[in-house]
Amino acid sequence: MTTLSRLAATVESRKGADPDSSWTAKLFAKGPEKCAEKFGEEAVEAIIAAAKNDRENLVYEAADVLYHLVVMLAARDIPLDEVLAELERREGTSGIAEKAARG
Repeated sequence: MTTLSRLAATVESRKGADPDSSWTAKLFAKGPEKCAEKFGEEAVEAIIAAAKNDRENLVYEAADVLYHLVVMLAARDIPLDEVLAELERREGTSGIAEKAARG
């Protein structure tokens, strides 16, 4: 099991948990919109770190982005495996060709 798969399982286990017991449960209690907002905030922080060429902070913020992405997906009942399957489907396909195929 990969680190991301373990993270997704842990996040899923926090659904319905007491919001005072974990940060993840607290995010879920605030609803999917708040989970999406937190993901966006973390993504912006990662962008700023990348723009500043702040390697150490970018690594930290990228971890936050991945965590909040998994939370946002779970808040909308989308398993991480579904996203990974989509990435696998695209593997070996040129990004230009993939975008063109979208229509």
